Amino acid sequence: MKKAMKTDKKAFGPRMRAVVLGVAAAALVGSLSLSAFSGDANDRKPAKVIVDNSPIDRTGDRIVSFAPVVKRVGPSVVNVYTTSKVEMRDTSFNGAFPNDELFRRFFGDRFEAPPPRRDMPLPRRNGVGSGVIVTEDGYILTNAHVVKGAEEIRVVLSPDKKEYTAEVVGADEGTDIAVLKVDAEGLPAITMGDSDKLEVGDLALAVGNPFGIGQTVTMGMVGAKGRATMGDDLEYQDFIQTDAAINPGNSGGALVDARGRLVGINTAILSRTGGNHGIGFAVPVNLARNVMQNLIEHGRVVRGYLGVVIQEITPALATAFDLKGEERGALVSQVQEDGAADEAGVKVGDVIVEFNGETVKDVRSLKLKVAGASPRSKTPLKIVRDGKAMELQVRLKELPGEDRLLSDRGERNSASDEKLKGVGVEDLDREARRRHRIPSDVSGALVTSVDPRSEAYEAGLRPGDVILEMNRQTVSGADDAVELSRKLDTDAVLLRIWSGGGSRYLVVEEGDNK
Repeated sequence: MKKAMKTDKKAFGPRMRAVVLGVAAAALVGSLSLSAFSGDANDRKPAKVIVDNSPIDRTGDRIVSFAPVVKRVGPSVVNVYTTSKVEMRDTSFNGAFPNDELFRRFFGDRFEAPPPRRDMPLPRRNGVGSGVIVTEDGYILTNAHVVKGAEEIRVVLSPDKKEYTAEVVGADEGTDIAVLKVDAEGLPAITMGDSDKLEVGDLALAVGNPFGIGQTVTMGMVGAKGRATMGDDLEYQDFIQTDAAINPGNSGGALVDARGRLVGINTAILSRTGGNHGIGFAVPVNLARNVMQNLIEHGRVVRGYLGVVIQEITPALATAFDLKGEERGALVSQVQEDGAADEAGVKVGDVIVEFNGETVKDVRSLKLKVAGASPRSKTPLKIVRDGKAMELQVRLKELPGEDRLLSDRGERNSASDEKLKGVGVEDLDREARRRHRIPSDVSGALVTSVDPRSEAYEAGLRPGDVILEMNRQTVSGADDAVELSRKLDTDAVLLRIWSGGGSRYLVVEEGDNK
């Protein structure tokens, strides 16, 4: 389940491209709803984690053994085993030439493989990863890619090998963080540290389940902070780099400091072969903890939204915008009308150098700070305009376009469990209307994904459709659609959708496609 990264020159060189602050990260995959957490997000309370922010003693005697640390941390790190269905490959003769127009011109489509029967069981794939117990009542942090597409998740504790069935509370692919929940009390929760206080050169231990062989501990040090080497695979990157050995199966495991405090969630490696080359990456625990609390309390990650397009400062731009030779900050190249920045007075050509009292080093720095801030919060913003520093107050809005899954949260019932499972929706914004050519007078929830094996897909629902009504009740947006889907108590769901320039009705009936 480990994400192995290939070296890519573009990932390491400076990239001069505009980035929209608050572009929606890839959200939950439809198949995650098959094991989604059933608690009502509106009633959930923050996870009670154990935190120790005291500084590391960097002047003490030489450490000769980490055995006491490992004994304390080991029980908090679990093995995660997943089972998922895999799509059948097209083994037909024509499947060898899927895009060969000349082949089709001579032979037509008569060699096309028939669509898979809905009652035919799909083959299953087993995966292995790691996780970290962060609360005594069963919340576990892991990677989103570890549980992506999983239908069954088993968590095995070490060293007693006690096994639990886990549910997905939520997953955020923008940071590759997922939260699992097991039904248990009195679990050995790890103590969290403060990843912002880590320094390059600090010792680090990686604990996980490499290659599924069982819990293993490796040692290294923090080689760098603030790495962003994953290209566009992840929307929000702020990795801790370490040479503590991380291998496939370590994903979702713990990176701890010399005192055994969790400082990161092991996530990725830089490798030509898929094995460890001494360059591994972990999501800082401060970022992971914020994502976790959002997933637990809201069922999704609520991110701040500034409403600007920004780009990196180059030496030439620093001179042109009279930044006195400082190549830091983010240059505003576009301001969204009626957005948070627009209302605060930000203009095209401004350079944002501070956000909420913290220095903005570059585009990625600002993007992370804005995403981590609370919507509707009033935040100080320092800009440079025509060579002069100015301070503004901006009231952030919520990042639009976050994908939601229907029937994946809240109180579950047998009637609604299957019919709208695997349907992802988001709010209609200007970009979505432009992309799908949706008129301004159409209101509802935009369908972003539909599981091909779902009842909704069989009924004719497709990505790009807009759900206007659900059982004759008007749908105003994504949140409304999710809320209505929780209350379904009929054997069939009547949907009125906008599709292909007009509206029509669909009936999604309960079936058996498990």
